[in-house]
Amino acid sequence: MKFTTRKLAVIGMLGGISIMLEFGGLGIIQLPFLPVQVTIMHIPTIIGAIVEGPIVGLFIGLIFGGFSMYRAFTQPSILSVAFMNPMVSILPRLAIALTSYYSFQAIKKLSKGNSQKRIALGTMVASAIGTLTNTIGVLGMAYLLYKDLLAKMFNVEPSMVGKAVIYGVAIPNGVPEAIAAVLIITPIIQALRKLYKSDF
Repeated sequence: MKFTTRKLAVIGMLGGISIMLEFGGLGIIQLPFLPVQVTIMHIPTIIGAIVEGPIVGLFIGLIFGGFSMYRAFTQPSILSVAFMNPMVSILPRLAIALTSYYSFQAIKKLSKGNSQKRIALGTMVASAIGTLTNTIGVLGMAYLLYKDLLAKMFNVEPSMVGKAVIYGVAIPNGVPEAIAAVLIITPIIQALRKLYKSDF
């Protein structure tokens, strides 16, 4: 793939937004009246993958994951040990780009209707799948590699960590995050479609 000036600019811009969301306190939204925090730090990776392809998405995901790992070293928390491992902090963020791009392309080709509807449907599916990739990827790798740490965090026996992760984090946080991603990314992609005069 040839790196055009536009692709490099998109990597820089969306990578910068990822860093701002990670460190500026804007990447996590506390839902009113609910004990749920919605993460939106993965959204630039999904947008970059849809608009400019999987390689651009991979670079943005690398920036996102890299700074997650950097934050684990500089702002320690109970899960810092897990996020110091690139298998937890970086690998799932790279996977976001791939699942988002290929699900978008698949839905765009398989769905019927006019171009705008196909792009919208593809964007919604890609947004949800990309978000779930982040949620499942991070939690899954943390579970596989740091079960004892998660048991301490959830204050449960190691044998109960799987249920604690699923019912304590994955479902209550992952579902709202997927919905938020769809609502945020879909209008952005529609606006970029008109700006680019392209169906990506």
